[in-house]
Amino acid sequence: MRVLVSGGGTGGHIYPALALINEIKKYHRDVEFLYVGTEKGLESTIVKRAGVPFKSVEISGFKRKISFDNVKTIMRFLKAVQMSKQYIREFKPDVVIGTGGYVCGPVVYAAHKSGVPTIIHEQNSVPGLTNKFLSKYVDKVAICFEQAAAYFPEEKVVLTGNPRASEVLHQDGGKGKESVGLTQGKKAVLIVGGSRGARPINDAFLQILDKVGSKDYEILYITGDVHYDKVLDEVRKVGNPSNVIIKPFVHNMPEVLAGVDLIVARAGATTLAEITALGLPSILIPSPYVTNNHQEKNARALSDKGAAVLCLEQQLSGEQLLHNIDNILTDSKLLQEMKQASKRLGISDAANRLYKVMIDLVK
Repeated sequence: MRVLVSGGGTGGHIYPALALINEIKKYHRDVEFLYVGTEKGLESTIVKRAGVPFKSVEISGFKRKISFDNVKTIMRFLKAVQMSKQYIREFKPDVVIGTGGYVCGPVVYAAHKSGVPTIIHEQNSVPGLTNKFLSKYVDKVAICFEQAAAYFPEEKVVLTGNPRASEVLHQDGGKGKESVGLTQGKKAVLIVGGSRGARPINDAFLQILDKVGSKDYEILYITGDVHYDKVLDEVRKVGNPSNVIIKPFVHNMPEVLAGVDLIVARAGATTLAEITALGLPSILIPSPYVTNNHQEKNARALSDKGAAVLCLEQQLSGEQLLHNIDNILTDSKLLQEMKQASKRLGISDAANRLYKVMIDLVK
């Protein structure tokens, strides 16, 4: 069997694709993969590092305002469609799967025009322009949030969840805690602003740094590489409490997630898939800088069910952040209720569900 996968731009599109690839490998030893992305996107590094054959096309997104750049985008799209058709003729895939990002547009469209079965995977509660466009042409649309179904043709929609969720379930939380210096048997909260970090979360954290040293729990704070040095400069001014561990990035995030009791994070789709699979309570601070404000809508899907506390960025303060952390970690009943609510929202067999959709399509 041959599977062509496309997805790019952010880790939220790439990691679900790699999780699906790993799931397929469990059932088909002789399967061949080809990943089509862009050289400028994160996928060019992450996918190559994973050892998956990689080819690229050049593509950009449409401007929402009238712009001459959109003419260039159309030209790039048409060129990328032709290049994708060439890759498809050479590779001869049995199925093509798009996991999001601009690059999926020409690749999945080319597959449809070439008569190859196609699937798109939508991680968010509100889909982007690319998947809305592709839904007219693909055979199946896999979704992670029930709210997303309203944007797609009903007969094509399948609720699968996010394949990345399946990868966190079998992690050793104790090993994860040890790898970052957290104490076994002690409650821990992870604060993270995404792979690149988030300045508003940094600022709120620094406001409470002088107050958390007396707490019974530990804090692991992931700043993002871009912000690490600046955060450390500020930390040196007030001192680094012994129960606070600060790191720029961790490469074993699923393992670390399995070892903590609470997470403070953005509301990206992959993050939410991971934490609900684990049944992990959360304080969610959605990024307001994303298309259609989809992170807030993602977050509300959890907060409305009691699995998370929603905190909008414009209302964020260090005092509020500390109050929410204390309130959850010091109230055993609330902590347990949030864990159960989070677990109920999780789809732990997401990778296998998406794999079955694919198999049914290529039979």
